[in-house]
Amino acid sequence: MPVEVKSIDEINGLSGSREPPVVSTIPSVKVTVERKPFLQPDDDQRLPHTGTARANIAATYEKPYGTTEDGWARRHRDKTVLQQHCEFFDFDRDGVIWPQDTFRGFHRIGFGIILSLVSAFIIHANFSYPTVSGWLPDPFFRVFIANVHKDKHGSDTGTFDTEGRFIPQRFEDVFSKYGKGHDYLTIWGVVDLLKGQRCIMDPVGWFGAFFEWLATYLMLWPADGKMRKDDIRGIYDGSIFYTLASRRAAKK
Repeated sequence: MPVEVKSIDEINGLSGSREPPVVSTIPSVKVTVERKPFLQPDDDQRLPHTGTARANIAATYEKPYGTTEDGWARRHRDKTVLQQHCEFFDFDRDGVIWPQDTFRGFHRIGFGIILSLVSAFIIHANFSYPTVSGWLPDPFFRVFIANVHKDKHGSDTGTFDTEGRFIPQRFEDVFSKYGKGHDYLTIWGVVDLLKGQRCIMDPVGWFGAFFEWLATYLMLWPADGKMRKDDIRGIYDGSIFYTLASRRAAKK
């Protein structure tokens, strides 16, 4: 007796229908409608494999090749995106960031002395130990860039994976969900993001996410209150730190 072979669509009751290939919202589940994920247009697939993490470029829909200005992507092809994010603060390029390096870096991009001190204290008090190679904490609270991927915490956007790579889908989701499809985030969008991304019983992650987005807003300090998508992307791969430092130096 012949066996009837059915397609997956027939099995799921979708044969002949025009349902989209990805169901991202359910009208009866309000949160899925309020926070829509990024869906690439079918007729403009400029960013292939959006969910696949990029090891060395911060790829987005508008910039699928990452930061190309001044040969950034080419010069940093041997570093993960998270390591690129940290590079600005490693002034002697020895792979080690001292607390004074962080203070100096924040001051160069426009933070005052007090905020630079606070930033250095928070970063090195929390992010030094996970990056050491052994069990004992570093007596100088240094951050070792080779192990900086171990500083990944919860309740964040998920744009960085646990190996320090950049996931385009997660980054695009930030603006689709909390920027309502715009190419910027307002302070209220950030508040919604912090609430929407927080994980249960994760105070370290809550504080880490709050500190990082507060620092981002203070760094960019948009005149119109809108943090632009590409500026935020530049913070992820660290390229914008050099731009901000140059602007500040030019004003002196």
